[in-house]
Amino acid sequence: MNEQEYIPSIAMSIQAHPDDQEFTIAGTLAKWVKNGCKVISVIVTSGDAGSNDPAKGPDYKPILAHLREDEQIAANLVLGIKETAFLHYPDGELVASLQLRKDLTRLIRLYKPDLVVTSDPTRVFYGSDYTNHPDHRAAAEAAVYATFPSSETRLIFTDLLDEGYEPHNVKKLYLHGAEKPDVWVEISETLDLKIAALKKHVSQLGDWDPADMMREWAVETGKEKGLKAAESYKVMNLVEDRPES
Repeated sequence: MNEQEYIPSIAMSIQAHPDDQEFTIAGTLAKWVKNGCKVISVIVTSGDAGSNDPAKGPDYKPILAHLREDEQIAANLVLGIKETAFLHYPDGELVASLQLRKDLTRLIRLYKPDLVVTSDPTRVFYGSDYTNHPDHRAAAEAAVYATFPSSETRLIFTDLLDEGYEPHNVKKLYLHGAEKPDVWVEISETLDLKIAALKKHVSQLGDWDPADMMREWAVETGKEKGLKAAESYKVMNLVEDRPES
């Protein structure tokens, strides 16, 4: 089976903000769901800094957080994702702390995914017109290290053992936004679902219709491998035998 055809039994998507998932990997997630995969969507912040309206002050932040969480749940339902976990870390102030890594480790041990998908924590610049949001990198760094070594190592975060969370080995780690991807997932059959899910984030999109841009991105990504529409990843296979340390 080609890597792009791999369908996990359980997958966990870990992203920094509401809508990050829909802009990037929603076509893949919808494809997995259609093929019987259970997907858990983990959102580290609630996007409460996502407004530049001068009429909105700090007291608007909890209102916006609630709104954006509702939008994310609605988007997930479009994709067929029934479980969403919000960690409520501060938007725009995220760091890859030990506490965040522990919180993600707890979720990985709870849900026991075969595969974790997050963004590439090493990417800072995309072309000459986009600087990666620091929250994206922080969430991704914590997610990568929660996946390995923390989720599978018994003597890391030993208090999780007291809570009943036994170690779990994740088989694959998918990183979106990588400079040199090595796996492409064909999403032509789920691209419309991706766009429909993204449109649920009305607080961020306003009157803008993202459909043309999403289609252009998917077509451009697929060109290299002769695919009609695709999302791409750097994939780490974490199942090989490793000596105990």
